[in-house]
Amino acid sequence: MTDATTRFGGFAQEYDRVRPRPPAELVDLITQWAGLSEPEVVDLGAGTGLSTALWPDALGVEPDAGMRAVAAARGVRVVDGTAEATGLPDACADIVTAGQALHWFDPARTYPEIARILRPGGVFAAFDCDWPPTVDPECDAVYREVEAHYRVLEVRHHVRPAYADKPDHVARLRDSGLFRHVTEVALHSRDTGDAARFVDTLRSQGGVRALLDRGLTEDEIGLTRLREVAQRRLPHPRTWWWTYRVRLAAV
Repeated sequence: MTDATTRFGGFAQEYDRVRPRPPAELVDLITQWAGLSEPEVVDLGAGTGLSTALWPDALGVEPDAGMRAVAAARGVRVVDGTAEATGLPDACADIVTAGQALHWFDPARTYPEIARILRPGGVFAAFDCDWPPTVDPECDAVYREVEAHYRVLEVRHHVRPAYADKPDHVARLRDSGLFRHVTEVALHSRDTGDAARFVDTLRSQGGVRALLDRGLTEDEIGLTRLREVAQRRLPHPRTWWWTYRVRLAAV
């Protein structure tokens, strides 16, 4: 079985190149909820620092050395650690965030760790974008077909970690009993991309990387078909529309 850290190791540069930048409005939303204009922020599963960089002085926690190197080059402060065991002191943060990462964490160990490092009245914010971005109906349909196919292959080749599925985060946070109030809100953002980036976005998914590392071909995974459709439908850069789902939990 492949764990989350292993799945994302070794392709930090490609990951950083194709993944979307979270919307800046996240900062306004989360700071308003926290009631602080200059909060101390810890970002769990920081990766290459895409979400950590939203905050001027945030501290990222990331277990993969390759990802940490890209984050550091971006000017992000980042330390070696996991969401389950950050190594940080008690009550050290006003806000804890997790961008595109909460589904990889063990909730039984992560939620208490979040509650431990948050100060009284602090806020945990976990956000994920919907895949794929809204660009073109035919590309969207084929992306989803390939996504469903590679998930079957993950199980067949024993490379799907226990926490790979995106559960109902709001229900889990509420059921943990560690947060006094939990809610969810959607934000939207946009950027641009062409056929190559569209395919590489799917290639950046952990399951696809794990299958490629196992020796499966792009043909077997379905990337060849997606590339053919994307090249026909997206010969030039177009606007990409992203939906972000933000889960807010106050201690």
